[in-house]
Amino acid sequence: MALRASLHIDTVLRNEKTILKKSFCTAPFKIADITEDKSQNKLLIMLMSSSPGILDGDEFYLEIDVAARCNLELQTQSYQRLFQMKQGARQFLNIHLKQASSFVYIAHPLVPHEKSIFFSKNKIVMDETSSLIWGEVISCGRKLNKEIFKFSCYHSITEIYYNDKLVVKENILMKPAETDLGGIGQLEGYTHQANLIFIDKARDINDKMEAVLSLLQQQENIEFGVSRLPVNGLIIRLLGYKAEQLFDLLKKISCVLSAIKTKEENYVS
Repeated sequence: MALRASLHIDTVLRNEKTILKKSFCTAPFKIADITEDKSQNKLLIMLMSSSPGILDGDEFYLEIDVAARCNLELQTQSYQRLFQMKQGARQFLNIHLKQASSFVYIAHPLVPHEKSIFFSKNKIVMDETSSLIWGEVISCGRKLNKEIFKFSCYHSITEIYYNDKLVVKENILMKPAETDLGGIGQLEGYTHQANLIFIDKARDINDKMEAVLSLLQQQENIEFGVSRLPVNGLIIRLLGYKAEQLFDLLKKISCVLSAIKTKEENYVS
């Protein structure tokens, strides 16, 4: 049975700590505070689902508001599966980052089953003093079941607005029946892809790029590209054969980017 579900997460800064101001979700969504170090200004939220995956006709609407000077990291519970469909499913995610806030999201890999149809729209609105780490992994399907590029359609649009100006628009459209996804100009023999977007005005972009390249050059069985964005940030693309490898690599890249020294220790409120 198709679901129409929604989720809203809103943070606030209290005693220099990021906490939930309010949260709301409908089935199958659930959220849990998994913050371990309560002494730091960082809130870790895990997004969980009681559903085994996304079914035909499902529609999900997610809203995340990160208040000024708040730091939020959203984690997922497990791989996201797209089951066999006739009409398709849709997901819409809106994120608002206020002054001097930060948001980190590295989602578990997406696994599209045979004949699945999925559309997602992500809109991220940033203040110029906020920071973002956004990463996703897309698999070819259930590889061990020999469902390599057997899904019908995967379409994902991600838009990032910086000071009310559109600075990044990523449009991924995959239709295996119409395009040879393993061919030249596509994945060229690889079966999995990942991307990570990083934006932070206060960081040294040259140090970031060197650190990321150093990490990636040590990896095996992948191809990668690192490019600068029109704002102070990077976009990183990875190709590989294993979802878990790319997912772990995105988390390592996130740690490397977060650890690099900032130009300014604090923003002026």
